[in-house]
Amino acid sequence: MDLTEAYRECERITWSQARNFAYGIRLLPPAKRRGLAAIYAFARRIDDIGDGTMPAEQKVADLGQARRAVLDLGAAGPPNAASTPNAASTPSAAGPLPASGPADPVLIALAAVQRDFPVPMEAFSELIDGCVADVRGTSYETFDDLLWYCRCVAGSIGRLSLGIFGTRPNARHAAELADSLGVALQITNILRDIREDYASGRVYLPAEDLAKFEVDPAALAAPDPSAMAGLARLIEFEAERARDWYATGLRLLPMLDRRSAACTGAMAGIYRRLLERIAAQPAAVLHGRMSLSGREKAMVAVKALAGRIP
Repeated sequence: MDLTEAYRECERITWSQARNFAYGIRLLPPAKRRGLAAIYAFARRIDDIGDGTMPAEQKVADLGQARRAVLDLGAAGPPNAASTPNAASTPSAAGPLPASGPADPVLIALAAVQRDFPVPMEAFSELIDGCVADVRGTSYETFDDLLWYCRCVAGSIGRLSLGIFGTRPNARHAAELADSLGVALQITNILRDIREDYASGRVYLPAEDLAKFEVDPAALAAPDPSAMAGLARLIEFEAERARDWYATGLRLLPMLDRRSAACTGAMAGIYRRLLERIAAQPAAVLHGRMSLSGREKAMVAVKALAGRIP
C-alpha cells in the first residue's frame, strides 16, 4: 500500500467515525487535514480496543502492542517520495516507507506524519494510559484524580494536534492551553455519556462531587424523579467547571494560523454548545445520548472559519 492510499484510509475512518471532530478537520488545508486524520485514526483504534468486547487482560495486551507500535515509528525511515502526496513540498520526500506492515495503512500514514510534523508521539502513550484505566474500571475520588484522566485521554489529543497545527511563539504555553481545552471537551463527554458509561461499569464523576450533591451512582442508570434535583445541581456544577476550562483553553486560538484556529474553534464550539444543551436539560442525559444536528455543527464550523469563536 502506498502513502496516498494510507492517508485515504485514515480520512475514510475520520469522516465515518468522528461525529464532531470531522467538522473541524475538514477546515484544514490538505497536508494538515491528512496529518490530523492519521492521528484521529490511530486514536480511534486505541479507543476501540478499550471499548471492545474482549477480556480485560487481552485489551491491556493489545493496548501495549499499540503503544509499542507508535513509539517504534521513530526507528523507521522517511516515506517514499513517489508515494507521498505533494511530495516535493513535504520535508520527508525521500527514502523508503517504514516497515510497519503493508496491511496497516494507519501506521504507514502515522509514520509519515511523525517525519513531516513535530508531533509528540509519546502523547499517544498517555492516551493509552487513560484507556488502560478504563479497562481496569478506575474510578475517581476527587476532581484532581479525574483531571489526570482528562489530560491523558483528551489533553494528549490536543498536544498531538498542535504538532500538526504549529504555533506562534511560546509552544510550551500553547501546549498547556491545548491541555486545558482537552479537559473541557472531556468533561463535556463525561456529562453526555453518564448513562451509557454507568451501564459499562464506569463512573467518571468524582465521588466527592456525587456525595456533595447526594447523588447515588445508581441514579445514573435511569431517570428517578426523587434523584433528579440533586443530579441537576451536580450537572450544573460540572458544567460550570467545564466552562472555566473552555475559557482558558480557547485562549489558544490566537496562537494558531487562521485555518488551524478555525479547526480548533469548530471542534470546541460544537462541544461547548452541547455542554450548554446538557446544562439546560440535565435529565435528558439519562434518556439517551444528546447531540447537535448536522446542520448545527456545520453552522458552528462556518462561524469558526469566519473567525468567530462559537
